[in-house]
Amino acid sequence: MTIHIPHRATPPTGSRATDRPGDTSPFALALLLRRAHWRAAGVMTEALRPLGIELRHFAVLLVLVDRGPTVQRDLGPATGSDKAGIMRVVDDLERMGLAVRKAVPGDRRVRAVEITPRGVELFDAAHVAAEPLAERLVTGLGPDEREQLTGLLTRFAHPAEGDA
Repeated sequence: MTIHIPHRATPPTGSRATDRPGDTSPFALALLLRRAHWRAAGVMTEALRPLGIELRHFAVLLVLVDRGPTVQRDLGPATGSDKAGIMRVVDDLERMGLAVRKAVPGDRRVRAVEITPRGVELFDAAHVAAEPLAERLVTGLGPDEREQLTGLLTRFAHPAEGDA
């Protein structure tokens, strides 16, 4: 496989991506978001560990609570997982009694995944466990900054139709 690297007459202006504060490269925002994700995921993983689930399990439970019974193939795009990964997560959730697969009327090949009452209990317990840990993520921010960060990230993650 050949990688095509376009010829550039002059070197790039600004810095190259470094993943350090003050990075002015075109990758700076993506690198900051990646680092923020790692930090947030670490905190949420810590909150979920005593409950016996991982962030990937919680992501599926979140979709099921939000949408109700969901066709398994739709869980991948909703959680950012691939088909095989979703199958493993749903298998885990079924084994733990947190979700069940049910036949979809009219198509015997398709299965919808539904959260169980035990899954809802665990989902609620996860929120209680995460509250004090999530507070650590924003400790250095003032109340207005927290609201501003949430607003900006929401707009970034959910751009208006046509802005994507």
